[in-house]
Amino acid sequence: MSFSLASIVREFADVTPTAPALTFEGEMLSFRDLDLRSSRVANALAGLGVGQGDRVAILAKNQAEFYELAFGCNKIGAISMGLNWRLALPEITAIVADATPTVIIVGPDQQPLLSDEARSSATRVITLGAEYDQWRDAASSNDTGFSGVSDDVALLLYTSGTTGLPKGVMLTNRGMSYTARLGSETWGMTSDSVNLVAMPMFHIGGIGYGLSTMANGGHTVLMREVDTKAIIDTIGVYGVTHSFFVPAVVQLLLNTPGVEDADFSSLELLSYGASPIGDALLRQALAVFGCNFMQVYGMTETSGTVVALPPEDHHPDGEEARLLRSCGKALPFVDVRVIDPDTLDDVAVGSVGEIWLRSGMVTAGYWNKPEATAEAIQPGGWLRTGDAAYQDDEGYIYLFDRFKDMIVSGGENVYPAEVENVLADHPAVAEVAVIGIPHEKWGETVRAIVVTRPGHEVTETELIEFARTRVAKYKCPTSVGFSDLLPRNASGKVLKKDLRREYWENAERGIN
Repeated sequence: MSFSLASIVREFADVTPTAPALTFEGEMLSFRDLDLRSSRVANALAGLGVGQGDRVAILAKNQAEFYELAFGCNKIGAISMGLNWRLALPEITAIVADATPTVIIVGPDQQPLLSDEARSSATRVITLGAEYDQWRDAASSNDTGFSGVSDDVALLLYTSGTTGLPKGVMLTNRGMSYTARLGSETWGMTSDSVNLVAMPMFHIGGIGYGLSTMANGGHTVLMREVDTKAIIDTIGVYGVTHSFFVPAVVQLLLNTPGVEDADFSSLELLSYGASPIGDALLRQALAVFGCNFMQVYGMTETSGTVVALPPEDHHPDGEEARLLRSCGKALPFVDVRVIDPDTLDDVAVGSVGEIWLRSGMVTAGYWNKPEATAEAIQPGGWLRTGDAAYQDDEGYIYLFDRFKDMIVSGGENVYPAEVENVLADHPAVAEVAVIGIPHEKWGETVRAIVVTRPGHEVTETELIEFARTRVAKYKCPTSVGFSDLLPRNASGKVLKKDLRREYWENAERGIN
């Protein structure tokens, strides 16, 4: 029988029904509990007319209902989609218009993010809490018996595109089936593992990473959001063995008062991604946490991790410290090529090109965007990542830059074009370029360089506030510089590398 997302809870509800599957804010659900709840959700959705291929959206911070919905939708062939609560109202409205979910589940605190337009487009909007519980519990707990096929879309996760328009990434049952192998083969998880998940559930690094533990019969401890003190306490209380953080969060954990006296004896592996971990940070983390570290590289379009730098390659001292600048090697079920983006030929070992990936994990494409799908997925099933890298003669992959100038701030992707389009709408802005500059806490932060229109004046504060009304706060500039002109090459393209150079060179020299 082929894998489906729902087969995870079905299998372990049968073989280890009382084993802990999911804990959220002190409430533990066994695999049997989660199976029964998800069956109730499936039947309740069917009662609202939700059928195979229909979308069900949830707009909320992390909570157990994300997994109830993911499994419940899969039991009737519907598609679960998490909405990014960090986005601005117009952005969420645009995503809802694109995906047209039949039902929207919304948290009480996220109500203001759901526009009247978005609400009216759905058959039903259900508020988490008493309304949701009553709706779910009124339905039958009998399993629907629906399994679907490998090519069915299980999750629809929206990710910002380089044009600034969000794209819905379609993740299939087949793609998500690899979460079990990631858990067991890559992270060493077993039915005894306890995995702490604090990344947002609208990210593959949240919902997908948590599924890797469940798919091995292990226990997922879910947190509403990143809270360093709560994370430290939770590790000791539940005997957490595994977790995933971006390096910025690792640094925040190490800066939390009392971390030196905390109980981390249960920890086996901390995975990190979005950026490399520095030598000094790794030394400190190894001393405090006393566990193995693994860097991972992946994207929404790959259903999660496809490249990993294992613990044995984490040496902060000596010649092998160079490997810390690598994101590792492709996993056994992933093929990788480094391609010249102009000629589409493979580049020589050590030469920079675009990473192409091929695996059963690769997305089926972008929702309602056949042209974008055809551009991203090349003949032979190769996914163009848009990331520039080189590969050494041992197969280690070194991210070199981002072809499309993406900024990674605190683990969140920010595409400059999106922010530039917003700022360009301000009447005082003639031209604008957005770049990423160093930030001690978040790795990178957003800076805008603006050329004002003749006869117009505008302040840094005004432009930042203007942006905040139109895009998510984490995408907004934290600083604005003004210039008489922007540097350009002969073809008129803005030379962003020239704009970035001063900031990054100063950072390397320790100059603020």
